[in-house]
Amino acid sequence: MPRGDKSAYTDKQKRKAEHIEESYEKRGISEKEAERRAWATVNKDDGGGKKSSSGRKNHPK
Repeated sequence: MPRGDKSAYTDKQKRKAEHIEESYEKRGISEKEAERRAWATVNKDDGGGKKSSSGRKNHPK
């Protein structure tokens, strides 16, 4: 996957980054820097793109 490819992210993560980016732009940050900061925040909060595990784990006893 090339750098900058956002296909590994969920729709929710993409929406979150978009809202964060808009917030930065309202504060006068350039569009490019706002996008960079938004994705850095999503990565920090969610640990990156989609995760392979889902739901509760079934641990055998």
